Amino acid sequence: MIHAPEPWWLPALLALSLFADALMSVRPPKFIQQCLDGVGFPRDWWWTLIAIKLAATAGLLVGLKYPGIGLATVVGVIAYFTCAAYSHYRARFLGYEFWINCLGMLTLSVAAAVPYLA
Repeated sequence: MIHAPEPWWLPALLALSLFADALMSVRPPKFIQQCLDGVGFPRDWWWTLIAIKLAATAGLLVGLKYPGIGLATVVGVIAYFTCAAYSHYRARFLGYEFWINCLGMLTLSVAAAVPYLA
């Protein structure tokens, strides 16, 4: 028997946030450009972030039906945002992008893991 995580809306909210972020990153607005430039992420590699976020979106949505996939995906997303936070720290790029975007998404990712661990 397959059981959806409870509450299901936390992983769904993370999936929606990642999907919106991926869509915005196709033609990144200034704040995304400043963030990626601020941590020194090469522009030639920006496309990889879109692919990662779309794959994570798919994994989280599939994880609503298959919790093992959801847990594996959310752990990957937590690792992604932990690395992003470290990149911000290492580059000393600790403005609002770090506090709101990076740590905000890390917090949402950790919260989305809770239903899988309960």
